[in-house]
Parts: sequence; C-alpha cells; structure tokens
Amino acid sequence: MKPITLTESQARKIIIHAAGLAKRAQFGKGPEAVFKLIDHLGFIQIDTNYVVERAHHHAIASRVPDYDPDWLDQLQTDDRIFEYLTYASGYMPMHDYRFTLPIKESFLTQRSDLPQQELNIMNRVLDRVMRDGPQMARDFENDRVEASTGWWDWRPSKLALERLYFDGRLMTTHRKDFQKIFDLPVNCIPSDTDTTIPSDEEFARHNIRRTLQAHGIAYEKEISWRTRFLKTQIKSQLTQLISEGEVCEVSIEGKKTAPLYMLSSYKNKKINLSGDAFILSPFDTINVFRHRLRDFFDFDYQVECFVPAPKRKYGYFSLPILIGDTFVARMDAKADRKQRILNVLNLHFESPKKFPKSDAPKLRDTLAAFAKFNRCTDITIKKTNNKTLSRTLIN
Repeated sequence: MKPITLTESQARKIIIHAAGLAKRAQFGKGPEAVFKLIDHLGFIQIDTNYVVERAHHHAIASRVPDYDPDWLDQLQTDDRIFEYLTYASGYMPMHDYRFTLPIKESFLTQRSDLPQQELNIMNRVLDRVMRDGPQMARDFENDRVEASTGWWDWRPSKLALERLYFDGRLMTTHRKDFQKIFDLPVNCIPSDTDTTIPSDEEFARHNIRRTLQAHGIAYEKEISWRTRFLKTQIKSQLTQLISEGEVCEVSIEGKKTAPLYMLSSYKNKKINLSGDAFILSPFDTINVFRHRLRDFFDFDYQVECFVPAPKRKYGYFSLPILIGDTFVARMDAKADRKQRILNVLNLHFESPKKFPKSDAPKLRDTLAAFAKFNRCTDITIKKTNNKTLSRTLIN
C-alpha cells in the first residue's frame, strides 16, 4: 500500500490533536476528564523534579482546566488507574493492567541471579507486606551498612521493594509525600480486571495502537521504545495492521524521513486547532522524543537539567510553550512556594521579533493560570529576549 502524503501542517495537527492539545479542555473538565485523558494517552509519565509542579500533575493541568491534584490520587484510590512502567514510570488505566504482565514476567525470569542474602531480604519484605498490609520504604528499619553513594544507591529493603514491584509481586496503591505505598496485587486490582497474559501478538498490537493514539504519527523506534524492557513483534505486527487497514504508512511533503505510521482513522479526520497557549512539561507526551520536535515542529529542544551548568543555554528546567501548531518559546521557571512567587528565570522566544501581538493575551492568561497551579500569586521575569512583550505578560 502506497504511503499517504501529508503536508507538514496536516502532520502537526494530527500530532497535536492526538496529544490532547488541539484545544483547552479537549477531554472536558473535572475528575472524569482526568481519567479520559489518561485513558486516551495510555500513559502519563511520573517525574521527581519539583522545580515547578511535578510532571504528571503538570501534564494533566495543561489539558484539564482548574485541575486538582487530589483528583489523580482519587482515581488511584478508586482503582481506575495504576502505576507501572512503559518506557518510564507512569500512570495507566486499570483496564490495561494485563499488558504490563509480560514486562513483569521479563523482570522476574531474565533477572541476573541474586545473592542469597538479597533473596532473603526480598522474602522478608514480601512476608511483611502479606502479614502487616501496605508498607512504605521508610516502614523498614534503616538497613544501610555504608553511606549512600548517590541518587540510585538504594538501601537493601528499598531495593527489595522495587524489585518486587518490577516483577509484579507488589504494586503501589498510591503515594504519600511522593513516597510509594506497596501492597499485594490482589488488594489493588478490581475483581473484574482481566489478568490473562497477552500473547506476543496481542502485546505488540496493543503497544502499536497505544503509541499511535497518543502520538498521532510515529516512527517504529518510538513504538518499540514503549516496550524497551523486552523483545516484541512490533515490526511484523505493524506490517500486518497495515495490510488489515487499521494502520497506514505516511510521508511528509518535502521531508525525507524513516517510515512513519498513523492510525487510518486519521485519514479523513477534520482537525481544528483553537490556537490556545500551553506551557508544557519537558516530560509531556508530545515532548518526550526530541527528534520529533525537530522533525515536525522545527523546534530544537533539550532538558538542560541533565546538562552541566556552564553548558546550559536556556536554563535548568525550561518548559516548551506551544500556541496553535508552533512552539513559540521556552520558559525556565522555578516556583518559590514559601514566597508564592513564580520566578521566570529565562523566557526565550523562538522568534522574538515575529511573535504575533494577538497571541500575547493568550500567553498572559496561560502564564497566570500556571502560576496559580503552582500555588503562586506573583510572577517575576528575570531574563528574556523580548522585554517589551514580557512586561505585558505580568502587568
């Protein structure tokens, strides 16, 4: 089947719509909108960085007006979502639970042989949860013998909890003060949840559909990245889904790229973008793959918290700003929660002399909403490449 040719503008619309950013409140408002969003994207990444509100809350607040973080906690308490891994740790709808089982099985069967001492600790930790109920890492004695050597140097009981979580013998019920609370799966999964292990074919097809639904248009490497913890039939099932008509291959007018794929339902879908402004997390679905931002949006972006300070160009935690189908700026921000001030350390416009005046009110309102979401009442802009425009955003 010959690939469908799209213009760059058409491709951008499909990607933005798939990401839930075609308009504000694309999934509605209130707690149910949060579930609809997670169910559509299939996965919202969790990140620990707290310079501004954490990535999972940020991603939802970008799309659900007046979002309350308690809504996410309630969805997990109600067993409608759960936390586990795709390419990273995040929240997923509970009805996708069975598609985490191959990953858990992989962790259990392919794990290197552990010393008997570590196996004994895992058994003691599992017995403790079975006997006493949900536990946090801090509920176990400090069993560290030597001083920590870094961020991922977990003490033995913490390591045991995480290994049991990875291989599926424990789940997280929810988090308290951003610390996981672990329990047995039987206590976390509704009785009507399908727990049958999918076949290799089912697993591959599920991940193809999930990736294309969330990304709109994707390369094979992005689909495969979602299943990076085990080998899958992504390539062969992509070919099969194309022959069945569910997926189609696409090319972008004027661009030479590796093969691209999208759901066939987008072939004749009419998409209108509202032109709303969105301040996005670096770990937002639309931003996770940096090459996509370059390929489709001509936006060269990097999370510079992973870059040594002297080499940073835009700031420690710059947030992409999208208006319509264009990334117009990036904003390095830090919330001073005690003083209730959102400090914009650097507001960099991609084309400062060409920024449409008509977009300024949209950005001003979005910036004010972002400050409120971060529990800040005031905004300061300390550095920018368009001082005149920036003054209008906080006055």
